Amino acid sequence: MQLHPVKVHPSKALLKREDQLAWKIAGVATDKAAVPKDTAEMIINRIIDNASVAIAAINRRPVVSARGMALGHAKKGGGTVFGMPASFRASPEWAAWANGTAVRELDMHDTFLAADYSHPGDNIPPILAVAQTMERSGKDLLRGLATGYEIHINLVRAICLHEHRVDHIAHLCPASAAGIGTLLGLKQEVIFQSVQQALHTSISFRQSRKGEISSWKAYAPAHAGKLAVEAVDRCMRGEGAPSPIYEGEDSVIAWVLSGRTQADSKGRKTVYDPTYYQVPLPEAGEGKRAILDSYTKEHSAEYQSQALIDLAFRMRESIKDFDAIEKIMIHTSHHTHYVIGTGAQDPQKMDPKASRETLDHSIMYIFAVALQDGRWHHVDSYAPKRAGRRDTVALWHKIETCEAPEWTERYHSRDPETLAFGGRVEITMKDGTKLVDELGVANAHPRGARPFAREQYIHKFQTLTDGIISARESNRFLEVVQSLASLKAGELGGLHVALPKGALLDAKPGIF
Repeated sequence: MQLHPVKVHPSKALLKREDQLAWKIAGVATDKAAVPKDTAEMIINRIIDNASVAIAAINRRPVVSARGMALGHAKKGGGTVFGMPASFRASPEWAAWANGTAVRELDMHDTFLAADYSHPGDNIPPILAVAQTMERSGKDLLRGLATGYEIHINLVRAICLHEHRVDHIAHLCPASAAGIGTLLGLKQEVIFQSVQQALHTSISFRQSRKGEISSWKAYAPAHAGKLAVEAVDRCMRGEGAPSPIYEGEDSVIAWVLSGRTQADSKGRKTVYDPTYYQVPLPEAGEGKRAILDSYTKEHSAEYQSQALIDLAFRMRESIKDFDAIEKIMIHTSHHTHYVIGTGAQDPQKMDPKASRETLDHSIMYIFAVALQDGRWHHVDSYAPKRAGRRDTVALWHKIETCEAPEWTERYHSRDPETLAFGGRVEITMKDGTKLVDELGVANAHPRGARPFAREQYIHKFQTLTDGIISARESNRFLEVVQSLASLKAGELGGLHVALPKGALLDAKPGIF
């Protein structure tokens, strides 16, 4: 890996394209290095993972709506749409939209956390939709997805969007564009322009994950995937993009991130911040392995809650009377406290009538239910009746979070042995006794008690799709996806899961 410094340059500097981050990203996308075997195997795991959560969410309203929009854009030889018969195809950008929404709805697929936050599995729907439309092979798809994951994860390692309240799809969209470029074997110039267009069009803000969180949380990554497909299409036709999109005088870094101030202390001229980002990218010929640093979810909730859910399961075994609890304090990282904890100061996170999307971003609610139930279910644990239970509300409102420097440090650690996303929990009983325990990583994490491997991904798929699809369809999909590397050009339509006839709900009418 090589670190690339990225900062704002005035227009008069005439920054060479060879020194621009987007050009370097395009260089990674065009590199001919073979996909490492363990990377290829993990890509298959994540395709299975995406399918499992997409089918589990297939008749939830946001997914039904997104599918309805895709049905209005049928295209012979396009991309498949989750749940629909394999014979139905949609224009690839709309297939990416529908499938991306289905994958994201339950908040239960893969994750990578570093300087910023991400769900790199969101790269799969747009890259796969284009692969199906353009009749590429399994090996082509593996190469494209390896690039998507590599670029996405390395941008997340280096550039924090959250501190500027920018939504994390701003890293996803250029990564997907680069992955599509690899898939199609495009020239570096075309990928360079595509990456810049993708970033330029995908800047949005974190209000989508703040306050009263709506279904847009599921739509946002799908929107980024759709934008990526459209950006590549335009650039393949010879169109260009704003440049340099990362380093320019009026670029994303300059005006949205940590790039510059408007005037010096006397208000006379623009002052460029000397701060720069260090973005790691593979060197020429180096295999793309970033996907191996990401991890999936066992529970349908924000990733920072995964270890704390497992910890609640463990701590509940020592509690005989939940009414005897006086208070619960969760000592955790800055992110967990300020995004899903009481540090967010969102009253909605304490409201039993809040949306599912809000509740899965409330560690107070999540910990209370996990502690009481000793299980977590993607539907039952969020049901309005469950959220409104009087004893749950009482316990929920006894829970607070606080930032603990040691957990923030572990959250941002570059050492994989100390990296952690959990916390320490103190449960104080009314008689003054305390129950204290901590857990750094979720059980399903690569360093956890029960790390996910192919067996666990298949079990997750079979569990979440049970009763929704036929056993025959389940077996067919699992057989096809595990033979991905041998699929020939035009055979990627098999990477699809269909529901029995009549099982899909119809969307409300719209424009399309």
